[in-house]
Amino acid sequence: MGAAVCKEELKEEKTSAGKEDSLTSTDRIRRFAVRQFGYSVLSLARRGMKEVPDELWELLELQKLNLSLNRLKVVPPQLALLSNLVVLNLWGNQLSSLPAEIGHLTRLRVLFAYRNKLTEVPEELGACTQLEVLSLANNQLCSLPASLSNLSRLRKLNLSHNHIAHVPSCIYDMRALVFLHLAWNCLENLAENIQALAELKILIVEGNSLHTLPKALCTLTRLELLNLDFNDIKDVPQDMHHLSRLEKLAHHPLDKGLHIVHNPLLKPVKEVLEGGLTALYNYLRAGGGAS
Repeated sequence: MGAAVCKEELKEEKTSAGKEDSLTSTDRIRRFAVRQFGYSVLSLARRGMKEVPDELWELLELQKLNLSLNRLKVVPPQLALLSNLVVLNLWGNQLSSLPAEIGHLTRLRVLFAYRNKLTEVPEELGACTQLEVLSLANNQLCSLPASLSNLSRLRKLNLSHNHIAHVPSCIYDMRALVFLHLAWNCLENLAENIQALAELKILIVEGNSLHTLPKALCTLTRLELLNLDFNDIKDVPQDMHHLSRLEKLAHHPLDKGLHIVHNPLLKPVKEVLEGGLTALYNYLRAGGGAS
């Protein structure tokens, strides 16, 4: 019902004369707010905005805010006023930074800031300890602040398509992670600390410069999807056969299983893989692979 009302209002906006498409008053913005599944939701996506209208910060009741696909270069400090937010969507803008005041959003559970121009993340984000989903993909990040070690409830983290050369140490403290996406960065290795992420079900590190795999990777027995494609991997750890939930050699990017064939694998591993994952695991159980 709420969505239908919103659509009708948008139709009115398009047919009205004058400056009807500019958001110039609190009441005008509030017209776009709806109730969805018990949440106060406002979407100002795809409106060509270069800056956030000041009146937005008066809507203190907002719980879900979508500012995606605009032309925003800055999110002002007034963001701190929206302390009831549980979902904040900023993806697809031109942001080079996030305001330190984001740390005041202590109820925030989901933050989408992918496809921006972020070069750093404020340490204050570590105060958002309720975060469960964080996407910072497609930015220009080289690292994360140590304070993000506090995100102990984080379950999904996407850092793909950045400039990260070493897995940020704070990630190894995110013990609740089930999904970690580090594809298309500049990684040359994974630390043995990876074993701390015992809950991981999906680990994607394709498109990096990994040369070897740590033995500790083989302790992540909950893994259902492990994407190692397009690296520089020549051999696999002997204990990889312990990853029994990887049920097959996978080829489609979204398929569960082990993605590894797009690497310069050496014989005999390369030849063994022609028989599928079962053949590889039998080979490893018999003592093959990197010890």
